[in-house]
Amino acid sequence: MKTKKLGSSDLEVPIVCMGTMTFGEQSSEEESFAIMDYALSQGVNFLDTAELYPVPPTKENNARTERIIGNWMQARGNRSQVIIATKVAGAMPGMDRSYIVANRADPPLDFETAPQPNLTREQILTACDASLRRLQTTYIDLYQIHWPARYAPLFGGRQYHPDRERDAPSIEEQVAAMGELIQAGKVKYWGLSNETTFGVCQFCETAKRLGVPLPVSIQNDFSPMLRVFEGDLAEACAPSNYNIGLLAYGVLAGGALSGKYLNGFDTSRSRHTLFPGFQPRYHAKRTSDAARELVEIAKAKDMSAATLCQAWAASRWYMGSVIIGATTLEQVQENIAACLTKLDEETVAAMDALFLKYGNTTLAD
Repeated sequence: MKTKKLGSSDLEVPIVCMGTMTFGEQSSEEESFAIMDYALSQGVNFLDTAELYPVPPTKENNARTERIIGNWMQARGNRSQVIIATKVAGAMPGMDRSYIVANRADPPLDFETAPQPNLTREQILTACDASLRRLQTTYIDLYQIHWPARYAPLFGGRQYHPDRERDAPSIEEQVAAMGELIQAGKVKYWGLSNETTFGVCQFCETAKRLGVPLPVSIQNDFSPMLRVFEGDLAEACAPSNYNIGLLAYGVLAGGALSGKYLNGFDTSRSRHTLFPGFQPRYHAKRTSDAARELVEIAKAKDMSAATLCQAWAASRWYMGSVIIGATTLEQVQENIAACLTKLDEETVAAMDALFLKYGNTTLAD
């Protein structure tokens, strides 16, 4: 298994990170245990989760994923072998997510009276303690801000709209809270997620000013058909600048780029079939059109489109780790092998040509 240091940290992470957002919804605890057992046996000791998970999040399923991971580590006695990354949730205007805050308490608070999540110092510290409790551990290797507290064009947003700006906890307050958690030994390193170049620079310069270690990772949506990261974000995160490793999610665009939603595939257990309203940015016609051509490029090299996409992502110079998802053992086997597959120059050139043809297919407004 190929490994490398994650950003400026001392964390030696594999090129494959096991994503867990289906654990507790599409995958039972037993199935999740089997997936993690296999991943660890292959050298994939890096698990990514969040207090929000599983998805789609509901009052009924919230925080199951962290509990399942905690139960697994307790049952296997393997905490010291595993790198755990989790995330703290912030505000999501227009959505009732008070249950996230309610579930940070033990026993939970009343969902009806609990406040909405927000990235204040108090909420970040409380959320971390709740994650530690559910994960049954005394420390988190990588603690990430799941999405910005301020307004930013997220989850498929293409343009910045000044009229959507809103009041939010300051970046200084968030950075200081991360510094407190590191000082307390509850968190080893911290990272960003769904961030912009502006946000990365602001967080890093604020950390320098406050004497807090810089973030070591950024977890952003990234795929062969969503390459926004490759420009000014890659420059800001480069080893010669802030030295922040990319943790890429959505490499298959929720499975859309694998070609499985095209004719002839059984998708009865797949995310977009079970939850058609979730992650609508991945459902665009341009993405389906691009997927058809990805399938043909892959066929010419005797591989699946899923293998092609993940191998391509793993080959990028700025890649810290490719987050793979799986609801079955067969999927995790294929996805781990995919990230270890090397592509020839002809195939990489074909991928570049396809991107030039379709552009960033999962961006919306």
